Amino acid sequence: MASTASTPTTPTTLTLKSETSWPEAWQRCLAVAPEAFRDDRVLNLWDATWQADGRALPATSPVDGSPIAGPPRLDGATAHQAVRASLDQHRAWRHIPLPERRARVAATLDALTQHRELLALLLVWEIGKPWRLAQADVDRAIDGVRWYVDGIDTMIDGRAPLPGPVSNIASWNYPMSVLVHAMLVQALAGNAVIAKTPTDGGVACLTLACALAAREGIPVTLVSGSGGELSEALVRAPEIGCVSFVGGRDTGAAVATAVADLGKRHILEQEGLNTWGIWNHTDWDALTAVIPKLFDYGKQRCTAYPRFVVQRSLFDDFLAAYLPAVRTLKIGHPLAVEHPDDPYPTLDFGPVINAAKAKELTDQVAEAIDRGAIPLHRGKPADARFLPGQDTAAYVQPVTLLNPPPSSPLHHAEPFGPVDTIVLVDTEAELLAAMNASNGALVATLSTDDKATYDRLAPQIRAFKVGHGKPRSRGDRDELFGGFGASWRGAFVGGELLVRAVTEGPAGERLPGNFPEYQLMP
Repeated sequence: MASTASTPTTPTTLTLKSETSWPEAWQRCLAVAPEAFRDDRVLNLWDATWQADGRALPATSPVDGSPIAGPPRLDGATAHQAVRASLDQHRAWRHIPLPERRARVAATLDALTQHRELLALLLVWEIGKPWRLAQADVDRAIDGVRWYVDGIDTMIDGRAPLPGPVSNIASWNYPMSVLVHAMLVQALAGNAVIAKTPTDGGVACLTLACALAAREGIPVTLVSGSGGELSEALVRAPEIGCVSFVGGRDTGAAVATAVADLGKRHILEQEGLNTWGIWNHTDWDALTAVIPKLFDYGKQRCTAYPRFVVQRSLFDDFLAAYLPAVRTLKIGHPLAVEHPDDPYPTLDFGPVINAAKAKELTDQVAEAIDRGAIPLHRGKPADARFLPGQDTAAYVQPVTLLNPPPSSPLHHAEPFGPVDTIVLVDTEAELLAAMNASNGALVATLSTDDKATYDRLAPQIRAFKVGHGKPRSRGDRDELFGGFGASWRGAFVGGELLVRAVTEGPAGERLPGNFPEYQLMP
C-alpha cells in the first residue's frame, strides 16, 4: 500500500514584480520631469526655479536597504532666500482671480492623475507603503483637492489670503494625502506655499508632484534640510504667514513656542496615544473584523490605535476575538511576487520607515518584557514574504504586550509601529484615566453595547474624534480634524476649516482651534 504521508512543500521563491525596480522608477521620473531630476539627484525648487544646490545626502529604501535618492539639504541662509522669493510669489499670486487659480489647481490634479502609478511606486520605495495603500495616498490627495476645487467659491467668500506664504513641515508617512493635499488647497485659497521635504523619506514623490504643480503656475517652493537648520527661516521668518506642522510632540512643542512668541497663524498636528476602550461589550465578531485594518501601514499613522483598554472581566473574550485576527496579518516586501507579471501582493504592511526605527521598536519591546510586560503575540519572520537574500533590517513583526511597565515608552507614548499594548481596568474611572494617558489624542474609540453608556463616557475621553465601536480617521472632504490637549495646537482643519485656517476673515475673528488663550470647538 502506498504511503499517504504528505510531502512537505518547498516555499516558493519570490521575485520582483516586473517594471517596478527603483532604477526603472527613477528613469520614469527623469522622462516625466527632467527639469526637477538629474541622473544622480533631485533638485530644490525655489524662486520659481529648480536649483542644483544643497548637499545631497545618501539614502536607502526601507524596502530592501538599497540606495535611493536622498534629500539635497540646504543651509539656513539659502532657506531664507527661498522664503523671501516665496513672499514675492505670494504677493503676485494673491491677486490672481479665483477662476484662474481654480483652473491651475484643476490642471495640476489632472497631471497627478496621469502619473498616479509612478507617484505610488515612488511611495513604495521611499517609505515602504504596500501598493494598495500607496495608491490610496495618491488618490486621496487628488480626490480631496477636487472637492475643494468644486466648492471653493462659498468657502472663500468674504475672506482674503494671508499676508505671507504658508510654510509646511510634515512627517514622511503621508506625502500626498496630507502634505500635497494641504499645499494645493492653500494655493487655491490664494497663498504661495513652501514645503520642507521630510528628512526620512518621500523626496522623489514630492519632487515629482511639485514639478507637475509648478508647470501649471502654482507658486510652490520645495526645499530640503535639517529641521534645526531651516526652522529659523521656515518657522520664524517674518515673511511667513502661517506655519502648518505635522509631527512629533518634541519638535512640535518647539515650533509652538516659536509661533506663539511671534503671534503667527499656525496649525500644529502632534502625536497622541490613541486608545480603544472595551467596556460591557459583546459584539466580538465586529472587533475581529476590524483588527487587521488597524495594522494598515504598520500603524505608522497619526490616527493608529496602539492601545487597547479592556475591562478585566472581558479579557478572555477579547483575546479570543483579537488573537485570531492579528495572526492573519500579511507582511513582507511590497513588490515581491511569485511570477514577474503577477498582480501586486496584498499586504497589511511592509517595513517601518528605516532600520533605526525597527531597532528602536525591537529594543523597546525587549525592555518592556524584561521589566514585566507579558507578550501575548509575536509574529514570526518565517511567515513574511521576502525576496531571496534581501535586507530585512527595517521590518518589524507585529507584537502585542499586556501591561507595559510605567517606565517604558510603550506605556505612555505612540510607538509609531506595529506594536499593540493592552491595559486592564476594573472601573469606569480607570477606563477613562487609561484612555486619557497621553493628555490628549486625535482619535479614540469606545466599544460598548449600551448607547447610553457610550453617550455618558465619550465626552470624557480627550480625543477630537471618538468612535462608537468603529475606528475614526483623519477624514476627507467636509470632515473636520483636530486634537485635544497636547496632540494639537492652533487652528483646526478639514472641510471649510482648512480654508479658514489659511485665510483672513472679519476683524477679531476667532478661528476654531486649540490656542494658548482659548479653545473653540467647531
